[in-house]
Amino acid sequence: MIIKRFMVGPIETNCYVVTCPETRETVVIDPGGYDAPLAEYIEDQKLPVKYIINTHSHFDHTGGNRKIKEATGAPLLIHKTEAGALSRTSALGLMFGMRIDKSPPADQFIAEGDEITFGTITLKVTETPGHSPGSVTLYTDKVAFVGDALFAGSIGRTDLPGGSYNTLIQSITEKILPLGDDTIVCSGHGPETTVGQEKLYNPFLR
Repeated sequence: MIIKRFMVGPIETNCYVVTCPETRETVVIDPGGYDAPLAEYIEDQKLPVKYIINTHSHFDHTGGNRKIKEATGAPLLIHKTEAGALSRTSALGLMFGMRIDKSPPADQFIAEGDEITFGTITLKVTETPGHSPGSVTLYTDKVAFVGDALFAGSIGRTDLPGGSYNTLIQSITEKILPLGDDTIVCSGHGPETTVGQEKLYNPFLR
């Protein structure tokens, strides 16, 4: 599995381009922008993007949806609970003083237990609400793409509409931590970490 991380959009959200080394089929997770380095990488590598996946609908994770969909033709996937908010991302961006492209609607909804296959890789979907009502984590081969649920030394904010601190802690403890100490956590912002590292040092999980 080839994982390439790009910091995109107005607040440098982590966008992950995940590629099957055998078939070159690719998914793009959380394109908060379709900045030049990301676009050039996909184009230069001639990557066939099979899916665009949003872990949740916040504008800093979805701001590049329209441009990357137009460029690749790939279907957009998100949890059904986030569908309404996805249509309002541009307006929410303006509330924070940022001009964000309006996202197209999702082509397919994902939910707990779903599997997203591209090439020889399968991402398992698990629902991890709390940062937002329909946040999901995507897991495969000891790597978890957690969106804004969990960060190195911190957790996602819960003061935005639909957020819940108690729900988020429950999601982390019941869905992410059981993935195993050696699981690499790829967060929506900041550096990667591991489940074991967060068990030991994350002050929110003690």
